[in-house]
Amino acid sequence: MKKPNLAIVGATGLVGSTFLKVLEEREFPFDNLYLMASAKSAGQSIHFRGNDYKVEELTEKSFDKPIDIALFSAGGSTSQKFAPIAASKGTIVVDNSSAWRMDKEVPLVVPEVNPQDISWNKGIIANPNCSTIQAVVALKPLHDKYKIKRIVYSTYQAVSGSGVKGIRDLEEGLKGNDIMAAYPHPIAGNCLPQIDVFLENGYTKEEIKMVNETLKIIGDDSIKVTATTVRVPVFACHSESINVEFEKPYELDDVFKLLASAPGIVVQDDPANSVYPLAKDCAGKDDVFVGRIRRDFSIENGLNMWVVADNIRKGAATNAVQIAELLIG
Repeated sequence: MKKPNLAIVGATGLVGSTFLKVLEEREFPFDNLYLMASAKSAGQSIHFRGNDYKVEELTEKSFDKPIDIALFSAGGSTSQKFAPIAASKGTIVVDNSSAWRMDKEVPLVVPEVNPQDISWNKGIIANPNCSTIQAVVALKPLHDKYKIKRIVYSTYQAVSGSGVKGIRDLEEGLKGNDIMAAYPHPIAGNCLPQIDVFLENGYTKEEIKMVNETLKIIGDDSIKVTATTVRVPVFACHSESINVEFEKPYELDDVFKLLASAPGIVVQDDPANSVYPLAKDCAGKDDVFVGRIRRDFSIENGLNMWVVADNIRKGAATNAVQIAELLIG
């Protein structure tokens, strides 16, 4: 693909503004850039790479002009309505919402894990859930070598995963004002074992997303997966405790080497010096950080690890930009 004409839908939001930051840092080439948002945000001016761009209102005619790639982060209902319109005009949509992730016709892609799935897109490519992205980056090299039988996820997720409202809830809560705009309980000084709504089976929507998306991205429905997702009073970066059971035996030294050489992973694991991935250190970075790697002695071929990544960058904006980089070759 030549230098593409690029659109960002939801350009004024938390992920939308991070799209721009990541595009600049990675020197993503483009010919024309179009910034789109709701009527409420239309008319704003955004300075990017030495130019001022006016935010236009997203309408059904927005894709009548030639646009090669559109990065969407404007919520599920917006994506459901406008992604097919864009695709029908020849635009490839990389969508950050949950709207298309489990659609059998839509690839769900993490470039370090399943870049080949981009080839069968029909105009829409889904960006996975932030908590799933960092997990599968760490799990894929292990699955390739030892074949995973079962995964148990326990997540500790930052308030930025709830957007501006989540950040404000924590900021205000730390000042002693529990406004609860994003959550059913105060988040400051608290851990909330509820992310998204509860389903009839007792799991939350976030937990089921992690289960289903893991299987689709890794491409193996035989893996047993369960999850408990928790919102914690941290501004940026999701942390995850991941317990894995393999079919094949392994040597711990080999696991360290495998993870250290895998794309997109940084191993931080020196228990004697209290070195392990920390949300504060991983914020603003694009890698997935892995530590506390140790054998689970309670089962045969079991492994524990601690996985941390910036949920707005690798968990959303950076992953989408990496997909766009694959599209332009």
